[in-house]
Parts: sequence; structure tokens; C-alpha cells
Amino acid sequence: MLVPELWLCLSFGCAASLGPSCLSAQLRRPGDFILGGLFPFGKDTVNLTARSEPTLLLCERLFTDGLIWALGMRFAIDQINNSSSLLPGITLGYDMYDTCFEALVALQPSLLFLTRNGTTGIGVLCNYTEYQPRVTAVIGPHKSDLCLVTAKLFSSFLIPQVSYGASSETLSNTELYPSFYRTVPSDKNLVEAVVLLLNHFGWNWIATIGSDDEYGRGAQALFLSMAGNNNICIAFEGLIPTHLAEPNAKKQLEDTVKLINSTKVNVIVLFAFNLPAQALLEHSIRMGLGKKVWIGTEAWMLSDIIASIPNIQSIGTVLGFVMRTEIVPGFQEYVAELFSSVEQEDFCRESRELSRLMNAEVLDTQCQQCGHVTLGDIWPTLRVTTVQPVHVAVYGVAHALHRALGCTPKACPKISVRSWQLLQFMNTLPFEVNGQSFRFDQSHSTNTGYKLIFWAWRNGTLTYLPVGDYDQSLSIRKSQIQFHTADQKEPTSECFRRCQPGQFRRIKGFNLCCYDCTDCPENTFWSSTDSTSCSPCPQHQWAPARSTRCHDRSERFLFWDEPLAVALVTLMALSTALCCGTALLFLKHWQTPLVQVSGGGRSLLALLSLVLLSLSCCLHVGKPSDGLCTVQQLSYALCLNGCFSTFVPKALEITLVTEFPRCAPRLLRWVTHSRAWLLVAASLLTEGLLCLCHLQLGPDFLVADYQSLPSEVLLVCGTKSWAAFALLHGYNSCLAFACFLCTFMVQTPGRRYNMARGITFATLICFVIWIFFIVIFATLRTVLRAVTQICTILATTLGILVSYFIPKCYIMVFRPDLNTWDYFQNPTDEEPKEDS
Repeated sequence: MLVPELWLCLSFGCAASLGPSCLSAQLRRPGDFILGGLFPFGKDTVNLTARSEPTLLLCERLFTDGLIWALGMRFAIDQINNSSSLLPGITLGYDMYDTCFEALVALQPSLLFLTRNGTTGIGVLCNYTEYQPRVTAVIGPHKSDLCLVTAKLFSSFLIPQVSYGASSETLSNTELYPSFYRTVPSDKNLVEAVVLLLNHFGWNWIATIGSDDEYGRGAQALFLSMAGNNNICIAFEGLIPTHLAEPNAKKQLEDTVKLINSTKVNVIVLFAFNLPAQALLEHSIRMGLGKKVWIGTEAWMLSDIIASIPNIQSIGTVLGFVMRTEIVPGFQEYVAELFSSVEQEDFCRESRELSRLMNAEVLDTQCQQCGHVTLGDIWPTLRVTTVQPVHVAVYGVAHALHRALGCTPKACPKISVRSWQLLQFMNTLPFEVNGQSFRFDQSHSTNTGYKLIFWAWRNGTLTYLPVGDYDQSLSIRKSQIQFHTADQKEPTSECFRRCQPGQFRRIKGFNLCCYDCTDCPENTFWSSTDSTSCSPCPQHQWAPARSTRCHDRSERFLFWDEPLAVALVTLMALSTALCCGTALLFLKHWQTPLVQVSGGGRSLLALLSLVLLSLSCCLHVGKPSDGLCTVQQLSYALCLNGCFSTFVPKALEITLVTEFPRCAPRLLRWVTHSRAWLLVAASLLTEGLLCLCHLQLGPDFLVADYQSLPSEVLLVCGTKSWAAFALLHGYNSCLAFACFLCTFMVQTPGRRYNMARGITFATLICFVIWIFFIVIFATLRTVLRAVTQICTILATTLGILVSYFIPKCYIMVFRPDLNTWDYFQNPTDEEPKEDS
């Protein structure tokens, strides 16, 4: 048998009940079925002396929630016993004990409840099916720490235990605690409401503090897990001591305030009971933490002790969630009548008789300091303490017992019901209490929702103002909330600003929750709110900076209607017209010495080649294709070769006459007159063969370039084989170089036309143009590549035309007096000089 004097609670002088002796006896009553009650008959205070001995304090405080909850249980049982529809003919009894806020103390009455009915011993059996404990069900205790201890005991015997305040999510595990129920929501629902509140105001940089007990640790752990999934960053998380008499408790509180201040957060979420919350707030005021938004819970939000802390208004704005409950009709009148009856001798005599029937010597200790409670002492607390959870807990057990007994509306059979038989009825149908429907969900909890409370100070008086509701979703009446800021608008509390669409998070510093919002660059797009990078667009699409989606690329090439293309085509037409005009002028003066000396028909072939070369510019305008890309280089090479091949006989002729006069008579017949055409044909045939080689080695092809332009796909002709390219154009370069070597040092006697000078300048101009063309063509990757090719063609055409043909046209038109055989005498007509 347990010795009560050895328990910690009794060593401090805690009470098994509160109030005058006759009221204390009324906390025990016999009946057909006994309900065990575990209540904390005490409350925290701001008295510094009492705070140094928190356990003794619980008995010294007269204004207690525990007494009110105990009276709430008694009120519910009296209602049921007087009901004609619920458990008719059955009397419920009760046996209530103090937990002293200590788990070890709560174990003592819990073990008493488990004893075999009528004894003080617990039977050790293999099968407890027929075991009848002292109580049928247990109401309480209030705190999660105590329930985690007692619930394991009662679950072992499958005795229903219904708590009216334990909200720890751990207790939702019905496999570990199959017989545990509660008439309050779990912390999971509370944390969901807090997260929605933070998101509603855009607070994503916050501090969270919990008391170092099951409630604080469990709620904070749930909050941390949900905050991370909702883009809420934790600047600081910490635990504050619950036993304030410990040596390092003060230092721990001071360190917590300093760390909060260093984070520069404006929002603090506090999961703690009265004493730890009171200590933290007092230190925050004393150390000048500054005004913050404090988000609290019912565990401390409605505490009159905390509200009476000196200068409490300086902490800032207080918002918090309290369980949505209704007033129990008739309870305050019931308490008033009960305290009025306490003063009558008949009531006290009846109380003592009932106490003797309940084996009064078992745990019958009383607190001497608590023998003078009056209605005036308890009335202020009675107005703010909710008793509905206790009321609903008793009714939940009563309805389960009603169904287990198989009661009719008129009577209940007098049969024995084991505690474990109640469980299946508690899990099924809902039950009504004062017209409101309740039921236990899968986690054995009742989720009645929450009210959002705002601390409104009016003329120094605190009012708990409801400003919102939470029931699966959160609704807030923001206009009723006046924040501590100058404009009374909600403050900001964020390490980062919320990124806009088209921006991604760029982490800064060592805290992953701190980042800057950076615009997505071109050709990337924003894919999700919490993305730390932008997604690249597919190759065939593009996106501007700070884009949320990609767009299809448009094709880019040199369009016919572009101003630049129009200008180039106009220049091409002018070049073609000049070539044609020159050819007509040569035809008109066909028999003149100038035309005959210039090569006659070969000059017309050169002009025809230049006309075709000029017209080939059209191949570079418009949308390219593989065929056009192949023809572009071939046409340029063949047309240019047609021009240069006509220069070769004349250059060789000049070289033989001037440099090799002795060989000239024998060799000139191979480079003049009709045999000169053989050289032209051989050159064209060679270039034709090189064109075939170019086609075999790798012709130019169409390239879709997605890299050069940000929003368009550039269609250009790409060079597949630079060897083939060099081979194709290298032959023309060799012809031009040969002509240049043959003519650039030739001197002409005075008063004679220098035929070599035109060829020299024509080839020199081509060399310069090709140097620039090759450099630009190999590196350029825009639409200007086609422009470069057109300009090269036109520059080559006009360069040859201006340097070789235009001077001759000038003589034919403006100086016909010089168009004589004497001025254009062919070197072959002169006598060759002796070699020196």
C-alpha cells in the first residue's frame, strides 16, 4: 500500500481538495458508477516569494482554475443525476484529487483509481476482462505532461480517460494511448492556425519560444515542421525553463531575450504556460526588448497574472488563439448557490456523511492555508475560466455509459459494465451537450475551432477582443486590430521580401532563409514561388527578363522588305546597270582600238560575269535553304572566275612582251586572238571541277542558330568544310595573284595607255576586299553575315568595274581623240628589243 506522507505533493502541504472543510468533502461522492477526477487545485502568481517555491504556491493561491474545473465536473454530474433522459435511474459518483502540477503526485490518485473496487490493492492478473477498478472513467488531468504519464497506466487497463486540457500531439497516437480522449483540439490544429496567421500578414522571419515541458516542446516541434513547408523562416528557436527556482533559470531567460533582440525579428510565437510566459515577458520588459508582435495561445493569453505585469503594454501587440467554447448555462448560478449552501450547517453535515461513505481516510489530506475560500475570491476567475471542456468530458462518458448499459428513455438496467466496454461507444455516435453536437475524431479529440483574440487596451483596461476565427480556414477582421506601429498597421517581419513573379531567390549570407529577389535573366523563366533558380527555356523558345513563361522564337534572316535589304538591292541594281551600260558601250565601239586591245569579246565575257556576280546578291536575301546555301558560294566562285579568266591572257601577254621579249614572238600566239579563249575555257573548267569537289567535300548548309539572338532563331548558311571553301576560292585567288605579279611592275612608254595598270588595281582591290570578308565571314553570327556577303560581292563587282572598265569608258565617251591605234598600240606590233 502506498504511504501518502511520502509523496512530494503531501510533503509540501498540497491539498487533496480546496475550500472550507465541508466544501472539500463535497469533492467526493458515492454512486453506482464512480468517475475519477484529477484537477490542479492551484494557479500561478506574480508574487516573487511564492515563485521561488512554485509547488507550495499552487496551494497558496485561492483563485484557482482547478477548483472551478472540479466544480464544473460536479455540476455536470449533478445535471446527469437529475436528468430523466440520460442514465435514468443511475447515480454517478465522483472522487477528485489534486495533481499539484506534478507527474509523480498525479500518479498517486491514478494508482488509487486502478485499485480493485472496494479495496486499496491492484490485482496482478493475466486477464483483466472481468476486473472492476475503483472508477469507471477518469476526467483529467489538465496538462499534457501529466497525461503522458497517467494515460499509459489507464490505457494498460483500458479505462477511459478524458482530458479537458492536454493538447499534445503525442497523445493523438491511439496505438500507444487507446483509452485516452480529450475535449480540446490537439496542438496540430493550433499550429496550423498560427501558420495561417503568419502567412496572412506576410510575416516570414520570426522567433519561436516554447516552455521546456511537453506542451512547449511538442507545439514548437510541430510549428517548426509546418513553418518550413510554408516559407516561414525561423530566426531563433529556444526553450525557457518551467522551474524558475533553478539556479540558471534567470540567465537562460536573459540569454533568450538577448538572442531575440539580435535577430531583429518583429514577431515572436510563444508556446508556454503562465509561469514561464510571465517570466519571459518580465525579462523582456526589464531588458528593453522593444515592441513586438507576440502570438500566444490559450495557455497564457487569458491569464490575469500576466495581464497585471507592470508596464505589460510596452511589449507591443498581442494576438493569440483560444479554443472556441460556449458558456455552460447555469454554472455560475450553481457555484453561487453552492457557496451560499456552504455556510449552512445542514450542508456541512451532509458533506461529512458523504465523505465517510467514500472511505475518507484514503488520501484524505487537506491544505490548512486553503480553508477560507469565499465566492468573492473565486468569482473573478470564474468569469474567464472556461468549464465547457470539463462539462463535455463528463457528458461524453455518460453517453457512452448510457449506450453500454442499453438504457431506454425511461430506465437503465442495473447491470455491471466494465470500463473497457465503454471505449467502443465513445468512438461511435456523436452526443449532444446543451444543444451542441460533439464527437471524438480518429485521434480521440474534439476540434471545436479557435477564436483569434487581440489584447485591446482602453484607458489602461485590458479587453480580450475577438478579431477572427479558425475552423479549417482562417478569417480575420483586420480593421479591429490596432498594431503598435505609428500608423497602427501591421509591421513587417521578414529577412527577405516576397519575390514577385519572374524572380528567384538568391541566398545571401549563411542563413538559408535570407535571400534577395533576383530577376530571371533572358531565356529563362520562373517556375515556382520557392525556386532558388530560373528554369531555362527550350531551344526553340525564348523569354524576356523576369518572365513567367517562354515564347516561341520567330525566324530571323535578311527580309526583302528590310531597309538595309532594299538599299543593298538598289545598289545591286545600280551595279548591274553600270555593267550592262559598259557592255553596251563596248559593243558600240566594238571596232575601235581600245576595245580590240582590251580583249574584244573577252571583255564582254568579263562584263557578263560581273552582271551575273552582281545579280547573285539576290541569293542572299530572303529565307535561306540548303539549296540556296549551296548555290551561293558556287555562283560567286564561278562568276568571279569568269572575270579573272579573261584577265589572265592579257596579263601573260603583257609579261611576255615586257619581261621576255625574245620568247614573246613564239609564245604570244598562245595568249592572243582565238587561242586566248582556250585559257579562258581551261580556267572555267578548272573552277567547275573545284565546284564539284566542294559539293563532295561538304557544301554549305542551312544552320538554325539559337544562341546569337535572344528572341529569334537566326537562319544562316554554315560552312561544313573550310578545306572545300578554301579550295573553291583559293583558285580564284591564285589567278588574281598571278595577274597582279604579271602587271604591277610594268612600265609603259610615254603617250601610251598603260593596259597593265587596270588589271593591277582590279586584283589589288579584290585582295583587300577578300581579307576583310574572310575575317568577318568566319566570325559573324548574325543576320549581318548575309549583308557582309552581299557587300563583298558588290564591292568586288564595282572595284573591278571602276578600276578596269570605267577608265576605258571615259576615253570612249569623253576622249575619243585618244581612241587610236597609236595610243593603244599593241606591244606585239612593235619590234622586240635586244636583250641587254
